[in-house]
Amino acid sequence: MNILMITQNDPAGMAIAFTNAINRYTEHSCRLITTETRYNFDYEKDIHLPDIKEDGFDEIRDLLSKADIIHFHLLADEHMELGPVRIKEFVKDKMLIHHHHGHPHFRANPEYYREKYKKLGRKVLVSTPDLLRLIPEAVWQPNIVPVYDLLYLPVPHESKKHDRCIIAHSPTRKELKNTQEIIEVYEIIQGKIPHKIKLDIIENTPHRECLRRKQQCDVFFDHMQGYFGVSSLEALSQGKPVIAGLDEWNIGWIKEVTGTDELPWIIARHVEKLYAALELLTNSYNERTRCGQLSRQFMETCWREDQVIDRLLAIYMKL
Repeated sequence: MNILMITQNDPAGMAIAFTNAINRYTEHSCRLITTETRYNFDYEKDIHLPDIKEDGFDEIRDLLSKADIIHFHLLADEHMELGPVRIKEFVKDKMLIHHHHGHPHFRANPEYYREKYKKLGRKVLVSTPDLLRLIPEAVWQPNIVPVYDLLYLPVPHESKKHDRCIIAHSPTRKELKNTQEIIEVYEIIQGKIPHKIKLDIIENTPHRECLRRKQQCDVFFDHMQGYFGVSSLEALSQGKPVIAGLDEWNIGWIKEVTGTDELPWIIARHVEKLYAALELLTNSYNERTRCGQLSRQFMETCWREDQVIDRLLAIYMKL
């Protein structure tokens, strides 16, 4: 099959991650077209519309013509124009699929999108289980991380020793990711054991640099919003203890899709639990090591690229 992914910006780098994994692990061909850049994360690109010269649109026309599946991410659809190229002119007899990643407009107007896809008879994917509450007809397609790439591997570093514990947190939007809460809890613990712990808040940073800094941390805090992000998966792959406030809905879906009841996240749904988890982890090198090993084992066993891509291909085959 020829698969063409199209999105405005690349959500958490997932569009290029899926593109690379399809090309790496399957006999199918996948290309990606992005039309804009949001934030400054510097994700890898394939065909990026602002970089295209006039003669480059012939390649876009060729990809659209030959595509068997057009996989739209975020709010992209066939009414988009790629420079002088109108996607709608190429969609006849092709399989179209929509993949939502929690865009604010989608979260605010789920009924609009439900009605739209119902009328069109389109398959819909969501990137995290919490979005199934907004569009129950969708299918959860787990996000993907290349667990064997260098920046996603556990690495030894100096702070692994007993004298220092680095806590990392990488919020895209601090007001949505409990950043103030992690700062407050950190300051309380730091007051008890000064110089032993450090908080590294990673923001406005290119993705590769963000991954490097996360590799050097000892504990990672995602957020307490009930769901989990790509940040969780990256840190789990790096063998970090990961604290997140997963709710029962998300926990149930993860167990169902992975087939295991043993999840590696350290659950903290409120500040008191966050404090207890951080106090234990910052004071116990052995506990950090134990939790980190469970994190890496879970990703290698339950969340490898080939497993995630098999699930996506099974969805494609049913279109």
